[in-house]
Amino acid sequence: MMSTQASRPRYSILPLLLLAAALPAAAQQAGDSNAQSLTLAGAIQLALKNNLGVRLADARVDQAEGTRERAKAALLPEVTGHVLANQQTVNLRALGLNFSFPGFAFPTVIGPFDNYDFRLYGSQALINRQATHTLRAADDQKQSAALDFEDSRSVVVRQTAALFLDGQAAQAEVESAESRVDTSQALEKLARDQHEQGLATGVDVLRAQVALEHDQQNLLVARNQYQLALITLARYIGISPGTPIALAEPLEFHHIEVPNADQSLNDALRARADYRSLDAQRQVLIEQEKASHARYYPTLQVTGNYGAIGREIYQVPATGVIQATLSIDIFDRDRIGERKQLESQLRQLDDQVADLSRGIEQELRTAILDLQSAEDQVRVTEESMDLAQKELALATDRFRNGLTDNIEVITAQNSLAEAQQDRIAALARHADARMALARALGANETNYSNYLGESMPVNQPARVTQPAPQAQP
Repeated sequence: MMSTQASRPRYSILPLLLLAAALPAAAQQAGDSNAQSLTLAGAIQLALKNNLGVRLADARVDQAEGTRERAKAALLPEVTGHVLANQQTVNLRALGLNFSFPGFAFPTVIGPFDNYDFRLYGSQALINRQATHTLRAADDQKQSAALDFEDSRSVVVRQTAALFLDGQAAQAEVESAESRVDTSQALEKLARDQHEQGLATGVDVLRAQVALEHDQQNLLVARNQYQLALITLARYIGISPGTPIALAEPLEFHHIEVPNADQSLNDALRARADYRSLDAQRQVLIEQEKASHARYYPTLQVTGNYGAIGREIYQVPATGVIQATLSIDIFDRDRIGERKQLESQLRQLDDQVADLSRGIEQELRTAILDLQSAEDQVRVTEESMDLAQKELALATDRFRNGLTDNIEVITAQNSLAEAQQDRIAALARHADARMALARALGANETNYSNYLGESMPVNQPARVTQPAPQAQP
């Protein structure tokens, strides 16, 4: 009697729980009808177009191009025009001109008189080693900015894929939780039927109801986590977080061949845009050192002007001048400080290059180990899930035939739930390891599909870069 009385409140609350679980599902289904279907390739395209990091990196390339144009201007001709219309009076005494003759007085102030001058001034550097090396440094700086732009795109691809993976894993959790709720509902009904037939106790019914309530709670949490993952993904790819999104691709296993770390390391160093960017920055400092040393060298510049000058605007005869100037910097203490500063920066950059090389090797080896381990985990979890399903089926049959209570059923349910979660986690780890390997290898955007298991016609970067430098040991 006590077990029967204890079960009555559960029967009154159960419809409310089912209704609470059904309402979010109905709302989600209603929203999914208007949701934007989003593939991984589509998400990456949107992120590359809208992500702030990519846009800022693109702006830095334009800024580097402007710096290069300014450096180039020092080696190009410079021409200016000058138009002068002048009316003046002159105080001869103020100029030291004081003429006097007996019986005749010269004026102190003469004028006013007019003067017109139409003239072009030009200059051209013939020899300027400092400006030449400064221009080469600006070229290398532009190259470094273009490589940073490429690396920013690579980082965005990696992060977008990771966020999309979070959404896929959350979606898989929802599907798994829905499946467990369906199973719990069927088992709860079986427990009530068995109880009505006298083959089960009220405790069995309570156990089934508690399991159902627990699975419904987990379903609500899973749906909430899924929506949060979609909001985060939408924000990152540059669309409104309130935009309804439906992931078009489920979480699946995609086998890829694992490369050899030792054989792939040099290729990764040559392909990684961040490593090549540091190499370009190193070349910038080398050219700046040469420019600093070139301050000791003489410079040769040709200047001149040509135009017309006269008292009357209609009578202005042509005049001009051309001259060459050889300049030598004899004493300049600033060159010593500049040289020390550049040498220090170069040492720091060499340390950064060496550290990044080790970091890339660490990323590569870690990704390969994770990939191999995750693939084994996927295989093991799939076997575990098959065994857990068989265990649940056997326990259910024993309970249906009155051979045992439903403790075995609840235990088998929990084992199956753990196996499902383990499989989802293993699939997510394997997918993340594929993304990490693609990033470690420096796979450009057209090669990411080989590692993400998708057909991804990602657009090439708008910035064209120079060939990759040879990797340093």
